[in-house]
Amino acid sequence: MKFLSSSTKNFESILKKYFSFKNETLSLEPFAEFLESIKKADFTDVLNCFKANPNLAANFRHYIHNIFEGRPFNLSLTEANILSENAFFPELKKRILNKVLPPVENEKTVWYMVDNISFRPKADLEYLHNLPENEMNEFFNLLGISNFIQKPKVKRELIFSMNILSWRVTGMALDVEVVRMAPEYRNFDNPFLALQKELETLADEFKLNPEIQLSSKDSRYKQIKIYIEQCLDFVNIAFKNSSKYGISGKINQALLKIRQQTQRIFEIVQLLVIDEEKDVIIKSRQLIFNILRYKSHKNNISELFNDSTRLISHLITNHTAETGTHYITSSRKQYMKMFYKASGGGIIVGALCVLKMLYGFMPGSDFFHAFLYSLNYAMGFVMIYLMGFTLATKQPAMTAATMTKVLSEQGNTKRNNTEFADLVSKLFRSQFIAFVGNVLLAFPVAMAIIYGLDVFFSQNLAVEKSEKLLRDLDPFNSKAILHASIAGFYLFISGIISGNIGNNSIFFQIPDRIAKNQSIKRVFGAKFANSLSKYYAKNWAGIVSNFWFGVFLGATAPIGLFFGLDLDIRHITFAAGNFALGLYGKDFSVDSYTFWIALLTVFIIGFFNFLVSFSLSMFLAFRSRKLNIGEVSEIYREIFRYFLKNPLKFFIPLRSSFDSKTNELVKKNMPTKSGDQ
Repeated sequence: MKFLSSSTKNFESILKKYFSFKNETLSLEPFAEFLESIKKADFTDVLNCFKANPNLAANFRHYIHNIFEGRPFNLSLTEANILSENAFFPELKKRILNKVLPPVENEKTVWYMVDNISFRPKADLEYLHNLPENEMNEFFNLLGISNFIQKPKVKRELIFSMNILSWRVTGMALDVEVVRMAPEYRNFDNPFLALQKELETLADEFKLNPEIQLSSKDSRYKQIKIYIEQCLDFVNIAFKNSSKYGISGKINQALLKIRQQTQRIFEIVQLLVIDEEKDVIIKSRQLIFNILRYKSHKNNISELFNDSTRLISHLITNHTAETGTHYITSSRKQYMKMFYKASGGGIIVGALCVLKMLYGFMPGSDFFHAFLYSLNYAMGFVMIYLMGFTLATKQPAMTAATMTKVLSEQGNTKRNNTEFADLVSKLFRSQFIAFVGNVLLAFPVAMAIIYGLDVFFSQNLAVEKSEKLLRDLDPFNSKAILHASIAGFYLFISGIISGNIGNNSIFFQIPDRIAKNQSIKRVFGAKFANSLSKYYAKNWAGIVSNFWFGVFLGATAPIGLFFGLDLDIRHITFAAGNFALGLYGKDFSVDSYTFWIALLTVFIIGFFNFLVSFSLSMFLAFRSRKLNIGEVSEIYREIFRYFLKNPLKFFIPLRSSFDSKTNELVKKNMPTKSGDQ
């Protein structure tokens, strides 16, 4: 004799409580309790209980048919897990509100039923998927719903849902800005209109013959499938062209919505295709699974964020990848050129260190100092950029995107990983020599300027600030590492700004607008308009990103002070300049611990500047190109092995057997129209 578990006994008691008689109620409470009880019971025992009690099974079957009678389910197919807003933030706001305060739904729909009988639709779907297929089929037969996919009412709902989706998707696909994204389709018939016409024809045929049945060899099904493939091809081409034409958040959202609705049409039409008798129960079961799956994702915020931001992040990293190629040196000549450019940046930063110190003596509010410091940094960074010099820490955010772009185009093989490791060595030594150029010049320039001011004014202006400047270069007595990480985060954000400006410039055709602007041409001439257009395309993204990077660095400390927070930034080049000012203020009379810890901290700050900005940029680049971070571990191991075999290549430009190959990889990503950003 088989002993039943307590959970199975609980299921039996609920079954007898509600279905020992013909239950005519439309209340969903019995169904909700029933579902909760069978999830805790052995499903085989559940089936055996129904078989042993045919009256209970008949009463339960009557109740199920009764509560589903007259409830349309088209909303579960046309609304659930499909974007409802045409912009990201309204959609995000709507989903958050729905999570906190679920909307009031029409009680006469299946949509309402699922919400009220299943509080965890994702878990319920997983439970159903884990049940043996033969037991699920047997359960469907017991309930008399094994063939409900062939019921005229169900077919009508499915066909009606497809038509609703096709009307909506056609309206969005005919939007002028959407059509502009896929000019390849200008000379072809619009597939969305053709799909809509085909689905309307199917609906008309169903009205005449409710027993209509599709098969995989049916010409109607084949035609619908072809049009759906063409619609999805249109969307894929539009997304692909975004690198050429740019894209806005609104168009990105529209294309995502078009793709979701088109894929949903395909999933629905598949349910109507019956080739064999066994397909009837399979498609009946699949419809239930689909409704639960759609509902379980209807307010998913992480999926919304991933889908809505992946393409934008791809375009941003695509533009920064073009810029990043300028920061990878291959030859000795390029290596030394990077050193000279970094040295120029170090000269300017040395002067900025002294200027910032002098601004600190000026009386004023925290926001007044925030303005002065921001102006100081922004002016200096834009000057470095326009003069063609280099700030070493600006490189990681740009080169990370380049590396990921190369990686995604190469493929993941052992030889390709070794070639990629060689490219990393070129990147690392480029970063290294840029750090050296910045630091070697920032220190003496700051020292020379403060000495000149001392001679001119007969006063050591650095005395008052020297104690703080040196204390800030002690990681044990200050938050130097945290502040260096904050600067690294700002470096990452400046790369985002650069890529976003580049994308918007292309999408809104700003350079072309400038070149063809009649007012500019009338006043300054066509030659000036063309020159301004080229200058904008080459420099504007870099100017804006460097300006905002300066604002972020300059405003952090005063704003942190205003709010009572110990916030500040530490940047390797400025740390070198401040080290010089601190030593001079102390008249070079510092103990050996202070000297060596400050010198070491300068490079620790540089390491964390690099680590944070490069890591965040790599994460964004990996995500935008859908690279599996788990698979990248082998690439990291190959890079480490390459370093152990060729450590000097990571610091000086030694020749490599991969030079021609890696140079080709970098050249593939060189910009053709936009310049160094």
